[in-house]
Amino acid sequence: MTDAFSFRLIAADGAARRGEIGTPHGAVQTPAFMPVGTQATVKGLTPEAVRGTGAEILLGNTYHLMLRPGAERIAALGGLHKFMNWPRPILTDSGGFQVMSLAALRTLDEKKGVTFRSHIDGAMIELSPERAVEIQTLLGADIVMQLDECIKLPNTTAELERAMRLSLTWAERCKRAFENAPPGRALFGIVQGGDDPTLRIQSARALTGLGFQGYAIGGLAVGEPQDVMLKVTETTVRELPADRPRYLMGVGTPGDLIEAVARGIDMFDCVLPTRNGRHGAVFTRFGQINLDNARHRDNPRPLDEQSPYETTRTYSRAYLHHLVRVNEMLGAMLLSAINLAYYQELMAGMRDAIEQGRFAEFRAQARAGWEKGDLPPL
Repeated sequence: MTDAFSFRLIAADGAARRGEIGTPHGAVQTPAFMPVGTQATVKGLTPEAVRGTGAEILLGNTYHLMLRPGAERIAALGGLHKFMNWPRPILTDSGGFQVMSLAALRTLDEKKGVTFRSHIDGAMIELSPERAVEIQTLLGADIVMQLDECIKLPNTTAELERAMRLSLTWAERCKRAFENAPPGRALFGIVQGGDDPTLRIQSARALTGLGFQGYAIGGLAVGEPQDVMLKVTETTVRELPADRPRYLMGVGTPGDLIEAVARGIDMFDCVLPTRNGRHGAVFTRFGQINLDNARHRDNPRPLDEQSPYETTRTYSRAYLHHLVRVNEMLGAMLLSAINLAYYQELMAGMRDAIEQGRFAEFRAQARAGWEKGDLPPL
């Protein structure tokens, strides 16, 4: 365990990178996938169960936690790590995604930041860049994100530029506010600019000039096709320093992850594994399997006999199908854990492949497995 944030590059294979992030709450091996713990919990799973899937770092949500139970209350109770019984690293988002997702409930002002009408009780709440940093510091996050404006795609160039420049202004204010944060924490800047490569380059260069401990690519996976997302990612990564971690926010499917790693991304988060699990869909090396489908009703096979995760190779498809069909909470819990475990297995496989100089082979094999699909039921 280290007292300060750090990043070291262990190996590279093409643009794909294998590294390690050091934080006050332990190390994170990269490429890394962060399960989303929006309200101080990964929905439906205990922290012990999440750790059992192989996760080393979680994401917490600034907007939701500032509403309930409140950042000051969490700080008084010992911080988010103690509050939710997660002793490992935590990254907190800044509330920038809610600027987009709760657009009907907020107003923007360059000086004040964002004013939200609470979706809970209608109370008006201001979230300035300084307050966003303060909240995340109170929570005790190891990695703090700048406040930014995330907007939907497609959009006009004028609107993309406006949001990008506003995010840069807020980045400067967040950096100044972060000077008062406890030692050892890290602040990441967020590159914006939508699907416009010129704006992305301008944003990345400006943020690099400000100097952050890491850099995120925001404003993607918000309606654009995968090829656009990957092209923007590739363009942006070329402008980011090689000695800092790179985080692609809100992404994605297993295919998104492997293609983004191939372009130099180190960190990811997404609700997809747990959200899909709650709706009966699981990710496996055979691709996605829908357990609500009647073809699994009499199938005694587990999802994957060769999985390193015990739950995946223990429970029969018939039983999992039954849980999904009768809407038992255990089904959502098991499938969410199975999905998170597969994501962690995929990340570990990529890390090993990069170290061994065979990432291209691993990438091809994974994609071939997904395309071939599962074996027919017994």
